[in-house]
Amino acid sequence: MDERAADGGGGGGDATAFSRSGDHHPRGKVQSYRQPLGCDVLPIVSPSMPNVPSKQSLDEFANPFYVDDASGGYSCGADGSNAARSFPYPHYHLSPSSSSHNRYSNSVDDIRFAHSLLPQPVQPQHHVIGASFDCGFPFTLDRWLCSADNSTLTLERAMSEFGGAPGTLPEFEGTGGGTGIFRVPSRAAMHPCRPPTLELRPHPLRETQAGSFLRTMVCTGAQLWAGEESGLRFWKLSDMFESWNGRPPKRGDEESAPFYESGHTSPVLTLVADRARGFVWSGHRDGRIRSWKIAKQRTNGSSLGEEDGGVAANTVGAGTGDPGSVFKEGLSWQAHRTPVLSMIITSYGDIWTGSEGGVLKAWPWESMEKSLSLTIEERHIATFSVERSYVDLRNQVTFNGVCSLPAVDIKYLLSDYSRSKVWSAGGLTFALWDSRKRELLKVFNIDGQVENRVDIAEAQENHMEDDMKTKLTKKEKPGSISFFQRSRNALMGAADAVRRVAQKGAFGEDNRKTEALAIAADGMIWTGCSNGSMVQWDGNGNRTSEVQHHSSAVTSLCAFGTHLWVGYMNGTVQVLDLEGNLLGGWVAHDAPIINMAVGASFIFTMANHGGIRGWSLTSPGPIDDILRTELSRKEQTYTKIEKIKILTGTWNVAQERASHDSLISWLGCAAKEVGIIIVGLQEVEMGAGFLAVAAAKETVGLEGSANGQWWLDSIGKTLDEGTSFERIGSRQLAGLLIAAWVRKSLRPNVGDVDAAAVACGFGRALGNKGAVGLRVRVFDRVLCFVNCHFAAHLEAVGKRNADFDHVFTTLSFTRPSIEQSSTSAGATAIQVHHGGNQSTASQFEEKPELSEADMVVFLGDFNYRLFDISYDEARDMVSQRSFDWLREKDQLWAEMKAGKVFQGMREAQIRFPPTYKFERHQAGLSAYDLSEKKRVPAWCDRILYRDSRSISAAECSLECPLVSSVSLYEACMDVTDSDHKPVRCIFSVEIAHVDRIVRRQAFGQILKSHEKIRTLLEEYSIIPETIISTYNIILQNQDTSILRITNKCDSHKATFEIICEGQSTIKGDGRPSEFCSKGLFGFSRWLQVQPAAGIIIPGQITEVTVHHEDFYTQEEFIDGIPQNWWCEDARDKEVVLLIKVTGTYSTEARYHRVRVLHSNPRKDSCNESTGNSRKSESNLLQRSDFAPIGSSSAHALPMSPGNREDRKPMLQTWSFP
Repeated sequence: MDERAADGGGGGGDATAFSRSGDHHPRGKVQSYRQPLGCDVLPIVSPSMPNVPSKQSLDEFANPFYVDDASGGYSCGADGSNAARSFPYPHYHLSPSSSSHNRYSNSVDDIRFAHSLLPQPVQPQHHVIGASFDCGFPFTLDRWLCSADNSTLTLERAMSEFGGAPGTLPEFEGTGGGTGIFRVPSRAAMHPCRPPTLELRPHPLRETQAGSFLRTMVCTGAQLWAGEESGLRFWKLSDMFESWNGRPPKRGDEESAPFYESGHTSPVLTLVADRARGFVWSGHRDGRIRSWKIAKQRTNGSSLGEEDGGVAANTVGAGTGDPGSVFKEGLSWQAHRTPVLSMIITSYGDIWTGSEGGVLKAWPWESMEKSLSLTIEERHIATFSVERSYVDLRNQVTFNGVCSLPAVDIKYLLSDYSRSKVWSAGGLTFALWDSRKRELLKVFNIDGQVENRVDIAEAQENHMEDDMKTKLTKKEKPGSISFFQRSRNALMGAADAVRRVAQKGAFGEDNRKTEALAIAADGMIWTGCSNGSMVQWDGNGNRTSEVQHHSSAVTSLCAFGTHLWVGYMNGTVQVLDLEGNLLGGWVAHDAPIINMAVGASFIFTMANHGGIRGWSLTSPGPIDDILRTELSRKEQTYTKIEKIKILTGTWNVAQERASHDSLISWLGCAAKEVGIIIVGLQEVEMGAGFLAVAAAKETVGLEGSANGQWWLDSIGKTLDEGTSFERIGSRQLAGLLIAAWVRKSLRPNVGDVDAAAVACGFGRALGNKGAVGLRVRVFDRVLCFVNCHFAAHLEAVGKRNADFDHVFTTLSFTRPSIEQSSTSAGATAIQVHHGGNQSTASQFEEKPELSEADMVVFLGDFNYRLFDISYDEARDMVSQRSFDWLREKDQLWAEMKAGKVFQGMREAQIRFPPTYKFERHQAGLSAYDLSEKKRVPAWCDRILYRDSRSISAAECSLECPLVSSVSLYEACMDVTDSDHKPVRCIFSVEIAHVDRIVRRQAFGQILKSHEKIRTLLEEYSIIPETIISTYNIILQNQDTSILRITNKCDSHKATFEIICEGQSTIKGDGRPSEFCSKGLFGFSRWLQVQPAAGIIIPGQITEVTVHHEDFYTQEEFIDGIPQNWWCEDARDKEVVLLIKVTGTYSTEARYHRVRVLHSNPRKDSCNESTGNSRKSESNLLQRSDFAPIGSSSAHALPMSPGNREDRKPMLQTWSFP
């Protein structure tokens, strides 16, 4: 009563309205009350209000063109059809302009005097008193410029409550939206918590990537290659800041850096680059391995040519391809009957491949070299020859059907180049191999314990892949032995499976599965686990330490210099030192990071959705701050603003099917100017039997019903689906159904549709109550739409609030991995990826997924009722159109005001009658519940939203990327098919997004022109000065020589790697034969160099042993079985070793060249000069001083050693682009 007295005695005075001619017309004493949200005051109710008889019947009120003689004109329709021309506040509506959006005003004056019909302000006399729901009423401007506490109208309140621009509706906002999980997600032109990134390939829409998802990548130095589901592609790193320059881009890659794409192949699962011979080797899902020529820019820079790599023209190695294509496919063969899961090139040039069931094969370089040298006409011979040349490594450690290796898929292979070893890994076990002798050294588990357990093959044909290995002798009958053997194997296999399951349940081993494998520059091995931990191993397979800096699963590892880069399932990247200490971390992608590669002083990360980003090897560091500042200054140059309209509709259909006219009235007439349509239905189908079947179907990933499909088809027909609109996704949970349509002209910018569902009924198990949602990317912004049906009955306010909390916190759109979700089941043929309750990618998230969306829209039958009011009183208020007064009795409005539900969300001002409960097929508002229950009318059906604004006056920008306003919010009162009325809302949305091409070019320009960055890059690119003890080594018999490498730098660590540039034979006349290299600069088998890689701290010396074996036994394998043996004469052989030295933050390198000669003692005894030379060389190795540093001129990496004329010892340096 105190508040009412302060308001001038209840505000029951007469009101007058401004007509367009300026005349005033008296109106009846109708009252309603509006109080600013958040002001805790009692509603002002005139004692006479409930007793004033209505001057109009409800049926008259239902007529949208009912003539009111008292006002001398037409009254606004209560069905909302004319609601756009009526306001309960002194807010004047302008017809929307041709532009679908209007900028928000920047000052209160712009709002107060935006229209010429608004009167000038006068001295305030009393507080805001709302009017009835008719057209304009006599309000002095002071009534809405002052709040209940006599405070001046602020821009924030004006924008929220009175609308920010002509053509938008007033809104109110629930409290509690600025904290916790309801805080608006932070956005910025440059992410403040991560280094600036080079977006080589922006996140493509999933729908554009059908059949071409990227799965793996590798860097060759000048190009970044990626394997996709239908072939290969590569980017020239010299063009990574460029645009397509007139070349037609592939759909979905319009903003990507330009790339080249091969013809169609089977899905690529693994890639290996062989820079020595100029090949990229690809392993495919169909079990084949293919070689491709590395494309290279010609010296004039005009077009792409090919690397020579010592491969003659018109040979299999040179490859063939379409005319003008930069892709030349060379050798191709069937390596496995199952997918090639992993592949490496060892330190001796062999290719090792892993597949399903523990199959591991080695392909000797010698056989591949022969096949590559054959002519194109002999391609079939080359294929046949190399197919039969493999070494079955699993078979070599299998005796009498018992194998010491577990029969698990070999997903990871790692070449320890430093020690000439190979690591193979499954989920929980590892195997260590000698890559030179191809012998198994050790099998151990994730704890480092040696595995004594043996696996028994279920049947040899399952593990040997060749029928010839399972031949029976003539005396063996195919029945008896095979039966007993298979029975024994089945029993043993079952027992082993039970043991493993028991171990997983007891010790949780499954959470420690190996997901990534990498070798650091210091020779230590790192493995990443599914529980987020990382384990460090030495070169002999001994576990040394374990660290964990994140709870999400490790999905990729990459080591360069003195740093280890870690990619996680949740898209986070972390940088560690080689001791495992955390140096920095940030969210790099919004999806799992599946691969990493280093090139051009960047480390490239590939996300599961196919996006590729490049991060400076110096990150985190001072260059990041400079880049962030400079790119922020250029924000306006790469910011784009898009404007769209979104129509959302909700309807509780009560298991009925609507007429076509009803659908036209609800959706068809409002869809003409919108780009996206979201429809939410409740009670599509109910009943205990249906709910039970629906729940059972959900457990196996099925959904949908006949009624649901009918609704989708009928709405699609209404919207002219196929011609004007395209359905992009739907989701049904029992009686709940949500679906989305997008206009075809907008379709290229809309995608990544994910669906989710949460049950709230009967112990959170049944879908009679709950929510279904769709998540959509629109112009690179995330919009979520959630269709809800909450608990019924007047007194169940707490349950409804709990239902909202449950939906908001548990609704998960996170979809399974691509391999597991190539297709999706649903109520429609539209392929929509469905999220579960909690997935691996989301269970570690601190915030619900809805919290991270740029816009969230809740629609549905929320079931909030009117309280403290009778059926008759509610009908009277409806007849008087006192919706402002009725809203004071709205449970939802009260709960939002108290911050208990829909925190921080907005709803446009309600200007339509309550939508529940009506008698079916009876027109007019007199059809409110006529049963004995006489349920009080209520606004059960609502549409609320939250955009990117933290304050109402915010304008659309990259800091506030999505700004929305409501231009229409109404109920279709003429529709009578259900006991609920359908409700629709049109959002006018502005979306700010980044022009990726412009920003990428700006990124490159800053790196190139900024003086401070150039200076820092020069400092980071320092290659430590190193010297070596000799440039010539002569070996005989089984000598071992010591090569010493010294780091002369006082402050920088030096990383070195020793590779074999090639080998030649010294002829009788003393001249060498043609120089040739092995795959990946592999060593000759008679030569051992250890360690072949490592880190040298400042001022220290590292010793490298160089050893040879006189007669190395070579083996020839046919179909995995050794057939021929011979000893290779290594006398009079010469190899050239390259010692590659790099720094910590750059891929630029410097090389030392060392000649290693194995001389023949018998020939040397007859040649005194040679003996003297060998003596001199021996003395050279024992000197305490070292050879001086040589020239530092830049050279390109010699890809064709056979064409090199000058093989004098020298130091070479060069850098990659």
